[in-house]
Amino acid sequence: MRPAAARTENGIVIDAPFDLVWEMTNDVANWPKLFDEYASAEILDRRGDTVRFRLALHPEADGKVWSWVSERVMDRAGRTVRAHRVETGPFAFMNIHWTYEETGAGVEMRWRQEFHMKPDAPVDDAAMTERINRNSKVQLALIKERVEAAARAGAAVAR
Repeated sequence: MRPAAARTENGIVIDAPFDLVWEMTNDVANWPKLFDEYASAEILDRRGDTVRFRLALHPEADGKVWSWVSERVMDRAGRTVRAHRVETGPFAFMNIHWTYEETGAGVEMRWRQEFHMKPDAPVDDAAMTERINRNSKVQLALIKERVEAAARAGAAVAR
């Protein structure tokens, strides 16, 4: 039986066309340019709308680098992405559901994460929930800034 899950949900509205938001946020190979927490993203396998990849964070002060393999299944028509960690590391499991909804102000992108930490993990579910919520706000703001800048640059070129 799987343990009860911790959950987080964070979102942001990006003032850019859906196609640009979708393309930039699902271009995993370029995530180190979109997120500031990733040092590298290596595509391991791609089959249709499914991509398996390895992410690595920037080294910690002691030189430790956290990395893991994840898999994403993108459903552009449904405007959703389902992802999970294949190599779970300190997590018993980690599932992420991304949704994209067009609003009058742009595209609302939401991340819903469901996870449970292993008993020997360096932090428990509550501490990881706080960490994810704090970091998601930072990463979402960066994504908004970078996608909106790309939208403005594209608009300037189109004129």
